[in-house]
Amino acid sequence: MSLSQIVINAVKSFRSSVPDCVAAGVVDMSTGMLLSVETTDSHPQEVLDLLAAATFDLFQGRNVTMIEDMFKARRGVSGGGHYFQEILVNSQNLTHLFLRSTVSPNIVAAIVCRRSVNIGMMFAQARLVMRQMEAEGV
Repeated sequence: MSLSQIVINAVKSFRSSVPDCVAAGVVDMSTGMLLSVETTDSHPQEVLDLLAAATFDLFQGRNVTMIEDMFKARRGVSGGGHYFQEILVNSQNLTHLFLRSTVSPNIVAAIVCRRSVNIGMMFAQARLVMRQMEAEGV
């Protein structure tokens, strides 16, 4: 199966498996591109492009990188890996979960759910889909 098809299938799985999910996407951090996205509503392309840019800033923005470097230095962590792996953001009506792949650190999934979502189930189901995507070769 091609990388493109694996990502498309994963996005569909995020949407169907994660409770109260209204949107899901996968971002390639090396290019800053949104590889695939699926939403319950149609969103303008500009909004989707901003999702990819915002995801990049959350994980690899200048200030985030500085914080990661400080944490690694103080905790004696060596290597070029990334410190932050998951980020949860609550907005007024939605909950956004960003998961970095442990196998391919340049791949980040963005899952958006209604604010009423059970956070534990959101994490559990999203992590399960991420592991399945990783097992398929992403």
